[in-house]
Amino acid sequence: MKAGFLFSLFLCILGQLSEAQYHYQSLMNYLESRMLAMEERIALWHEQNDRYNSDLKKFKQQASELLEKIGKEHAKLRLDLEGAGVRVDRVEREMDYIETKNPPKPCVKAADKMVEQEAVVTEKKKEEFFELSVCLDIVSNIRAMKILKRVGSTKGVWTKDSRTAKVYVFNGTSEDTVYEFNSVKALSASPGVSKGKQITLPYAWNGTGHAVYDGFLYYISERSELQVVKFDLKNGSMADSAVLPVEAQTPVYGLNPETLVDLIVDEDGLWALYPAGDTINLAKMDSDTLDIEQMWDTSCPRNNAEAAFIVCGTVYVVYNTRPPSRSRVQCVFDVSDMITGGEAPLLYFPRRFGAHSSLKYNPVERQVYAWDDGYQILYRLALKKKLWAIAPPPEE
Repeated sequence: MKAGFLFSLFLCILGQLSEAQYHYQSLMNYLESRMLAMEERIALWHEQNDRYNSDLKKFKQQASELLEKIGKEHAKLRLDLEGAGVRVDRVEREMDYIETKNPPKPCVKAADKMVEQEAVVTEKKKEEFFELSVCLDIVSNIRAMKILKRVGSTKGVWTKDSRTAKVYVFNGTSEDTVYEFNSVKALSASPGVSKGKQITLPYAWNGTGHAVYDGFLYYISERSELQVVKFDLKNGSMADSAVLPVEAQTPVYGLNPETLVDLIVDEDGLWALYPAGDTINLAKMDSDTLDIEQMWDTSCPRNNAEAAFIVCGTVYVVYNTRPPSRSRVQCVFDVSDMITGGEAPLLYFPRRFGAHSSLKYNPVERQVYAWDDGYQILYRLALKKKLWAIAPPPEE
């Protein structure tokens, strides 16, 4: 009886052990299958990684070869551009020479045309001219250019009083502080405008149409009316003012919209250029009283004009393009109508940085003080006698 019980217990334990062994074997089979799957994935990853590394090496090699090729082509292109730049500079110099020696005919205002085959001037014309001016010169070409320095904003004015030899700097198109220097050399030596004497004006100026003449500053104030202010630079006070009889407040130069009126000085005194429709008009002003003595229609278009200067009663309007290229004198007007179409020059300025915001002629030095994109530039002019000067002046 006891033996039978023990045998039954043994069979029961044996059955449980068999069941446990079965579950253990199943678990081991599952783990083995998962390990095989992981090994397959790891092998696949290694294969893909090897392929990616191979592709990356090929890409690096191709990129290196391409960069090397681009570097060689860039160096070659740079050499070609340098060579082209040298050739362009040579062509421009040749063009300057040809244009100076053989200028085409510009637009010239002449109420009564002269006979170009004969150098004959009527006594009536000469008498009319002698009432306006005794200056006999006309610009023939630009002899030289000198870049003094770069100071201030892109637009401004610098000019020299031909009587006192002092230099004045107007930085910007709407300020009330002028900087005075004793000479051009003093301005050149100054690191900026801080070394100059500061002169505060009673009103802010408008544009770049200022003029300095015989110790006085003439400028257009930034007010609702086109008011000319005469400022005494010696005692620092306003000497006089007058309102110009200009109807529309439009720019006198199409490429300088800030300048409504350009006040200019030459051998004969003070002048004013102002807009009239699509053209530019000229007025002779009394520098003492600011009265307008005489007015002319120059017929020079405002469109694409950037600045102008006057020499011996002859207006030279300078034109450019947008964007800026080479400035040129394309329209000439003589108050005496004594310049023939073949005599009036078409001058090209040397290639520079941008466009002129102002051109101020000094009759003593025969130089133009120019402001170009913040650069202060000097142009030395070559002058010759007007055609009528070969005839003797009329007797009084």
